Amino acid sequence: MTPQIFEKIFIVALSALFLLKLWLSMRHVAHIRECRSEVPEDFRDRISLADHRKAADYTIAVTRTGIASDFVETVLAFWFTLGGGLSLLDSFWAERISGPILQGCALIGSAVLVMEFFELPVSIYRTFLVEAKFGFNRMTPALFFIDALKKGILASILGFPLVAGILWLMSEMGRNWWIEAWFAWMAFNLLILSIYPNWIAPFFNQFRPLEDSETRNRIERLLAKCGFSSKGLFVMDGSKRSSHGNAYFSGFGKTKRIVFYDTLLEKLDGSEIEAVLAHELGHFMHHHIVKRILVSFAFSLVFLWALGMAKGQSWFFEGLHAHSRSDAMALLLFFMVAPSFTFSMKPLSSFYSRKNEFEADAYAAKQAGGEDLIRALTKLYQESARTLTPDPLYSMYHDSHPPASIRIAHLRQAMHNR
Repeated sequence: MTPQIFEKIFIVALSALFLLKLWLSMRHVAHIRECRSEVPEDFRDRISLADHRKAADYTIAVTRTGIASDFVETVLAFWFTLGGGLSLLDSFWAERISGPILQGCALIGSAVLVMEFFELPVSIYRTFLVEAKFGFNRMTPALFFIDALKKGILASILGFPLVAGILWLMSEMGRNWWIEAWFAWMAFNLLILSIYPNWIAPFFNQFRPLEDSETRNRIERLLAKCGFSSKGLFVMDGSKRSSHGNAYFSGFGKTKRIVFYDTLLEKLDGSEIEAVLAHELGHFMHHHIVKRILVSFAFSLVFLWALGMAKGQSWFFEGLHAHSRSDAMALLLFFMVAPSFTFSMKPLSSFYSRKNEFEADAYAAKQAGGEDLIRALTKLYQESARTLTPDPLYSMYHDSHPPASIRIAHLRQAMHNR
């Protein structure tokens, strides 16, 4: 392949990606507007027209913000590559730092900073205008920038050794460096999973043991019934940033813990909380978490192999207007090019994720009660203003969870088949 041909392929692929995302978003907005004036039949006894319209307006606002973010990402991808942005940063650090690994780390770090800087206005708009307008934001400007600073510190502490190690493997391990890099990547991810509950999460939020004795006893009975053991039940102060509620598992092995947002506990009663937890337990009992990790590792192996192939091709660098053929340059270029060719696989990812959600819902219906889960899901859709009427095609690309009507229909079918 010649550099000129690859350059044209990249231009077409990146432009097509943006136009596809734009088209999907516009479909989504139009579909929601069309359905805004009437609550879906299955929800008319639970959700008011006013709440339905609020969810429609909120989703439209969030989708438009997503369009702005997609535009920024596309412009940056063109500037970094064909506009010579990465070559400019590379020349800057080459004059100031000696040693390919340190220079590569500086190049990657500065490229990430540039991307974060230009994404910052969109993030501020989303948090302090969109989320605030609909009553969800509880983040102060000070906390917003403290969070950004903490994320930067954490990324530096954890990211620098990883990037330096990958660059060292790329330069020292020969043609099959990507195999060693894959093992390093797997080890890093497993390390993060193990230290997240006790070291990373508390860096951003406070966690306290679940104190409500009635809810705690109900949950402990469910855990015993399902044969699940954890390091503890915790409540996270999610309310200091947002009114959205959630619950999740973190860690694995002896570090497993169950975390509830304080906002979730405020919105649901005991039986509904139990049903939500049973759904999360369903993911664990069906081994969804392990399967997702394995799938992620498999894709990362393919990714690193493809990077290894591209790294040795002059057309890859020249077609993207890179003056340097360093390992760090190859890594950055590949990260910027790959999404243009992998976005078409998103529906497959969504299909697999939705299958997992249906299985977890069916497990919850069996262990805790399907009607309790339906009430909990309806409340969460209502409180978080998630639209009940997403565009099906948009949802197929962007939503890991099935739309409300489809999800509850599957849940009722699972209850009927018991």
